Amino acid sequence: MRRSYGESGLSEVEAASDPIVQFSIWLKEAAANPIVVEANAMVLSTIDSSGPSSRTVLLKDVTQAGFSFFTNYQSNKGQAIAFNPRVSLLFPWYAMERQIIIRGRATKLSREESDDYFATRPWGSQIGAWASEQSHDLESREHLQNRFDEFAALYPEGSSVPTPPHWGGYLVTPSSVEFWQGRYSRLHDRLIYTTSPDGWHLSRLHP
Repeated sequence: MRRSYGESGLSEVEAASDPIVQFSIWLKEAAANPIVVEANAMVLSTIDSSGPSSRTVLLKDVTQAGFSFFTNYQSNKGQAIAFNPRVSLLFPWYAMERQIIIRGRATKLSREESDDYFATRPWGSQIGAWASEQSHDLESREHLQNRFDEFAALYPEGSSVPTPPHWGGYLVTPSSVEFWQGRYSRLHDRLIYTTSPDGWHLSRLHP
């Protein structure tokens, strides 16, 4: 199972001086690519006392401050971040022969920011956030549906659904951002931005 890469490259001259700007360019291109499914899907990796763990979550915002996503704070990922806030994010855009790896520190967004985003979610997603005790044992699918129905009755469609106290957002403040572009003969382009006292420093890595 071997593929020859090389449709395009990434040079230091082409790359933006700011990794957030370069990320936004690539994200826009991935979103416009009809083969890429969920361009904002990213693999979040954490570590806790039992070891490393990875799962896919959705990027909801990117600013100069960092990368934001939302989840259940009592989930496995939430507990892992509480144990060790150092995380990595991976955007695997295989169809474009690209990936981005972000390493940084996750901190909770403010309750106001979480409330503002929660209010924009579809009603079903809001009720699901109340119904699901994410990552905890579930006795049956029927039990989950019953919980959903209970909260749906409590907060009927069209009513204002409050944000669950155990649900909210995280901001990942990056310490490094690596851009990988596949090239011929496995001579891939790897450009990495790292933080320095003077701002971002751009360098190239061996493939």
